[in-house]
Amino acid sequence: MATWQTAKLEDIDEISDGRVPWRPVRHHFGIASFGINVFTGKDAGDRIINEHDENEDGQEELYFVHSGRARFELDGETLDAPSGTLVFAEPPVKRSVFAEEPGTTVVAVGGAPGKAYEAQGWEIWAPLQGMYQAGEYEQVADRLDAVLTDDPPYSGVHYNAACIYSLTGRTDEALRHLARAIDLSENMRGLAEGDTDLDAIRSEPRFKELVG
Repeated sequence: MATWQTAKLEDIDEISDGRVPWRPVRHHFGIASFGINVFTGKDAGDRIINEHDENEDGQEELYFVHSGRARFELDGETLDAPSGTLVFAEPPVKRSVFAEEPGTTVVAVGGAPGKAYEAQGWEIWAPLQGMYQAGEYEQVADRLDAVLTDDPPYSGVHYNAACIYSLTGRTDEALRHLARAIDLSENMRGLAEGDTDLDAIRSEPRFKELVG
């Protein structure tokens, strides 16, 4: 049976990977066909979206200024974007967005042409990214134990779990989550080939079966 859902922006809690916080709209609704998130600059001058391009993933992105006024920096050009403005950026464009007014909110939608969207579960991993970068692997592993209870269907989450469990000497768990990651996405097999986080399990027969 077909279903529908509704939510207000404030119903979706902000999360952060240590950079700019955002509301994970895709994850909230369980959307599987495209990426969509919402970013809000609380004060004028706040960076709403980090500077980046999409060359690696080949994603096109469409931005909608929902409220307030934003300033887009697009390949060195500046665009004033009041509420109601739509901005489309092809993958090579270097872009970043700043709030020009308090409470400026921007909706971002993305996908790669001719390629099925593949959710990686970054929304689940993002709150742990800072601890990972700080080398607090045991703390991340403890947090992951709860996150993974329901077996989230995201290859990126299971791959990162494999890395963390490898770094903390939990060989069986590392191999199990690496297998799950590859089962969800063949792309994870290639990532594992040269990832130093997995060096501790690289000599395991099961690893060789999985990665080749």
